[in-house]
Amino acid sequence: MLTVICETPGILRAEQRPIPPRGEGEVLLRVKRVGVCGTDLHIFTGNQPYLSYPRVMGHELSGIVEQAPEGSPLSAGDTVYVMPYLTCGVCVACRKGKTNCCSHIQVLGVHRDGAFTEYLSVPQAFVHKAEGVTLDQAAMVEFLAIGAHAVRRANVQTGQRVLVVGAGPIGMAAMIFSKLRGGIVTALDTRRDRLDFCIQHLAMNAAVQIGDADEQELAALTDNDYFDVVFDATGNPKAMERGFKFVAHGGTYVLISVVGATISFSDPEFHKRETTLLGSRNATVEDFETVLKAMRAGQIPDAALNTHRLNLADVPADFQKLLDPAQGVVKAIIEC
Repeated sequence: MLTVICETPGILRAEQRPIPPRGEGEVLLRVKRVGVCGTDLHIFTGNQPYLSYPRVMGHELSGIVEQAPEGSPLSAGDTVYVMPYLTCGVCVACRKGKTNCCSHIQVLGVHRDGAFTEYLSVPQAFVHKAEGVTLDQAAMVEFLAIGAHAVRRANVQTGQRVLVVGAGPIGMAAMIFSKLRGGIVTALDTRRDRLDFCIQHLAMNAAVQIGDADEQELAALTDNDYFDVVFDATGNPKAMERGFKFVAHGGTYVLISVVGATISFSDPEFHKRETTLLGSRNATVEDFETVLKAMRAGQIPDAALNTHRLNLADVPADFQKLLDPAQGVVKAIIEC
């Protein structure tokens, strides 16, 4: 089977590997679609803090069941999606139902080899039927679920003013689900093309480009109160620190981004606002189900989000292009 490996930052190599045997309690999948995530781009550029090389990337996947254990609810030929967070089930987080932050989590494509390949054997517990959605949609559920999880963590309410800093796919997911909960949503980003996309395809209420006057624009949009909920999806430490100032008194700040850095903030400003500060990591089954329900209801503009496609065989040669802002990539999907 064809497999693409990230040998070291900036180096991708294609090779032929044997089809893996189905492990006990596992499902053998024929991988059909893989979404390219910001995590994959960070692995490629050497900016992912939880990874060792070489690594087969890819954790946003859909596929077809080839083999399943006897007695499994899955059968050969089923269309499925995969929850890529392989959890232990026994740690303190798992015991509380917070499997998204399992103490011993193994994420496909990060801690162990992922889906830039043609076949993959995955524990059955993490493979789910993709009923009522296409293969393309099923490969997009995971990144949308991360946004849905962050929005659920923040408990966004109807009429709340919401700011999403960073208009990449994860930020857009937070925008979509904030809007579905009735939030009045503003996007903040450096790129005008991304902001225009958010207005045109995601129906955001406002979009502000980062620059000398952005604080004044944000203040004007909120009668100088700023925002009830602020999400950071930039992956930039300075942006994460700056975002504290946009939280309204009594508001909530959610850090979806993860960076290999120490984040600091002004304690007096934090306390006088009585800010609620939340980290948001990965997603749970509940969040995946939220996304699937919205997809089936036609509430997710998935066709617009999928701006680029490439074949698995072309990944070594073409992956670098996905980093070029001029390409206008929102979500690229690899076909296997």
